[in-house]
Amino acid sequence: MKNMIQVGIYDEHRLAHEGIKLLLEEVNDIEVVFTAETKDMLFEKLNATSVHILLVNIHSLTTQFLNTIMHVNIGFPRIEVLVMSVHNDEDTILKTIKTGAKGFLARDTDKSELIEAIYTLRNGHDFYSKSITHLLINKYITRLQNEGNENINNLKNLSTREIEIIKLWGGSQTNKEIADKLFISVRTVESHKNHIMQKLNLKTAVDLVKFAIKNNIIEI
Repeated sequence: MKNMIQVGIYDEHRLAHEGIKLLLEEVNDIEVVFTAETKDMLFEKLNATSVHILLVNIHSLTTQFLNTIMHVNIGFPRIEVLVMSVHNDEDTILKTIKTGAKGFLARDTDKSELIEAIYTLRNGHDFYSKSITHLLINKYITRLQNEGNENINNLKNLSTREIEIIKLWGGSQTNKEIADKLFISVRTVESHKNHIMQKLNLKTAVDLVKFAIKNNIIEI
């Protein structure tokens, strides 16, 4: 179907990737076009099939996994890599980001967050699950507090609704929870978030949270 988000899954454990595939097949505009259990199978599928998002499920962080992500990033630059891992430590997160992954989902991720991550990457933005976002933010808190009150004129360009969405999102509410609270659709929430990122000239979710903290829109 036209406008379907095409997803590939790379996971060494067949039972795991079959379970993820079943979850995603319940979403109308997401199509799992292939699953792969080995590196050779993965690149064979990538060369033969067009995908927008590659979901890589890491059970154990190895040099081979990191090299695989890097090779996908170099050889298929239009594909966004979304990593899932049972390891939430800073070292694992930063290593996968450095190799080119655009998203990272922690072990506490649920179905709604997985789907939100796929939509977000497809819209051209990075995505980190709540616990990962908080971990990354903590690296910047001291520096943010020492930067003083920096004047960011872009704040006046935001509408009341956009500031409201930043507050709710900064409070760790999902797109679905925000949509329900504001009586709008999930797609409308995602559209608002995209417009906010464009207005503020921000690239990642972490940048948006940093902006909100600096401007007292949300509190830590």
